[in-house]
Amino acid sequence: MIAVAITGASGPILGIRLVEELLKAGRPVHAVASEGAWRVIGHELGFKRAGASPLAAIIGKRGIAPAKLLAESDDRDFFSPLASGTTPLAALVVAPCSMKTLSAAANGYSDSLITRACDVALKERKRLVLVARETPLSAIHLENMLKLARAGAVVLPPAMAFYTHPRTLSDMTDFVVGKVLNVIGVEHSLFKSWDKQSAELKKRKKK
Repeated sequence: MIAVAITGASGPILGIRLVEELLKAGRPVHAVASEGAWRVIGHELGFKRAGASPLAAIIGKRGIAPAKLLAESDDRDFFSPLASGTTPLAALVVAPCSMKTLSAAANGYSDSLITRACDVALKERKRLVLVARETPLSAIHLENMLKLARAGAVVLPPAMAFYTHPRTLSDMTDFVVGKVLNVIGVEHSLFKSWDKQSAELKKRKKK
């Protein structure tokens, strides 16, 4: 199982697209979104939280991936499987990761299910990927990132890339999601890797 947490930073589409791609790949997902995340989802994407499985409802409306492999927890639910180190977990991805969540994870402050899940991932030596969404970065942000990297987490800012020739905002979103999938070892076709692109360039030069 792979866990995906969405916090109140700008860019919740990153977490939603990640969930969709994992579901398309047939990977079971356990998702959780913070209260702040739902406010940003409403503002940036126009979706309101509804029903017992609100993320599944959003994915259903978008029609991109089936949601049958998706489980959800409330960010206040410390009885969730994500709160225990005994739950089999391949990886936890926080996308996007606010600086508040990053700080809590760096300092072991488990005041929510998401920050507790980060704490569990670190203590159990599970893959923890934090898509840290902020710019510019202060010395405090950088120190927290360094502390987490030393503890075993992967800090993956949603940095733009141009060698894939993105044409739309969706292309740039999918590039970041693809980078996350690379880190957690899930195959995807969201963009061509550089080895394939360089091979194509070499063929063009020969012609």
